[in-house]
This record gives sequence, structure tokens and C-alpha cells, in this order.
Amino acid sequence: MSKAILTCALTGVLTDPQQHPVPVTPKQCAASAREAYDAGAAIVHIHFRRQEAGKGHLPSWDPQAAADIVEAIRAACPNILINCTTGVVGADVSGPLAVLRALRPEIAACNAGTLNYLKLRANGEWAWPPMVFDNAPAKVQQFLDVMAETDTLPEMECFDVGIVRSVAMYVANGMLKHAHYNLVMGVASGMPVDGRLLELLQDYMAPGAPWQATLIGREEIWPVHQKAADLGGMLRSGLEDTFYLPDGSRASGNGALIEALACCARNAGREIASPEEARAMLLGAYRVSA
Repeated sequence: MSKAILTCALTGVLTDPQQHPVPVTPKQCAASAREAYDAGAAIVHIHFRRQEAGKGHLPSWDPQAAADIVEAIRAACPNILINCTTGVVGADVSGPLAVLRALRPEIAACNAGTLNYLKLRANGEWAWPPMVFDNAPAKVQQFLDVMAETDTLPEMECFDVGIVRSVAMYVANGMLKHAHYNLVMGVASGMPVDGRLLELLQDYMAPGAPWQATLIGREEIWPVHQKAADLGGMLRSGLEDTFYLPDGSRASGNGALIEALACCARNAGREIASPEEARAMLLGAYRVSA
């Protein structure tokens, strides 16, 4: 079985750094990324946050702030691959496209389809006003066009089974040259964290395409991480996805989560890919097929 490529999901979208140990500043992001790197992460996935005092829980599309964070991470983690977010609600994609052009990251998330983004409280009330995370094909195409311009590998974010199936359609249509999947499980109105579903999805992805599972939840996600490792997928964890280790204790930071992820890989009899190996495995195949 191939070596396991580990991704650290460093920060997430809106998590409050005053309540959870998520990094925000360039210095904090570099230190947290280094902990993950030392534990085996070859890729770091980044959501950029506003840098003003008291605003670190809010997203930022400031290209200079993003560049400062990435520069600090690259200095702390030699050869690490950068995977940046592009997710935005609505038609205005100018912010994420400006960040892509400024950073020219090796990989970027590309949300591959639309989802009703819902969550309920225990009393049945909405946790937030029901919203649509809109990613129509024309919007997806805008991101793919700029990723081609910046020589960035699109990681197709799939929140539901129909979105997984859409990726093959993008390839057949010529929108997308190379299928690379991120199976997002654990959003309340999307795919559940379920090892049985993960196994079934193997039949609905392009044969031989790289894939990983993003698992959102508490300690119940870890058996499914093990399933992903057993099935040969890339592996991802970090403070964006969970605050909990397999034993139910709270993680002190990203390093501890990546250490647990590396254990899943080793339990499956797989070695951990270095950043150089991950670069060759992912970008080599992508650039040959592009």
C-alpha cells in the first residue's frame, strides 16, 4: 500500500481563538504548523483570519495577510505543501481569487457543489439561519480557471454523494483535468462520518484518483480515520476538524492530532510520506495529466 500523505487542517473558518487553541497570527500559524510537520504532516490546509486585535475569529481575504502567514509557515516547515481555502458564500469570488494569485499555492480547495448548510440545536431550533453554500458549475469554473493560471492542484471538496459524482462529470466535460477528492463527512446536512459510506464511495470516484476524508466531530471520528487509512486514502486532521483525540481527551494543538493520524497510518501498515514524497506523488501526476 502507498505511503500515507498527512494533511494538517490548521485553523478552520470561524472558531474563536479566545475559546480554542487555533492559531491566527503568522508566528502562531508557523509554530502550530511546525508541530504538525514534526508529527508527519506533509501538507497544511489554511483558512486565513483577520489580524486585528479581537478579530481573529473572522475570515480574511487580504492577500498580504495571507502571504505573511504562508511565508512564516514555509520558513518554519521546509518543503511543506500549502493548501489554501477558497470557500465563500455568494457570487463575489474576488477575495479568494486574489489570494490564489498572490500565493500560487501548490494545492487549493475547490468546493465542487452546492449544499444546504444546516444545523439543529437539541431543542429543534436552527443553530444558525438556514443557508445555501452555493457552488454552481459556473462558480466552480471560475476557481478552476485561476488554479490553472497559478499551477495549483484543485482539491475537489465533496460534502455529499451527488457532489462526489459531479467531479467525474467535470472531468468528462473538460472543466477539470485531474480528479482529486476531499470527502467531507460530519457536516450535519451533508455526508455522515460513517466507515460504511466511505467504503461505498470508492465505487463513485475516478479510478486511481487521490482522495482523503475530512472527518468533523469528536472522538467518534477516529475509527473512520482508521478506515480511511486501511482503504489507502490520504489522511487529514487538525483543529479545523476536531478538538478531540481518540481517547476523548482534548487535543493541546495540531501536533497531537497529526500524531494520532500517523498512528492510524502505521496501524494500516503504511509509512508516512515526507513533503518531498507527497509533492512527487500529487503534483507529479497532476502536471503530467494537465
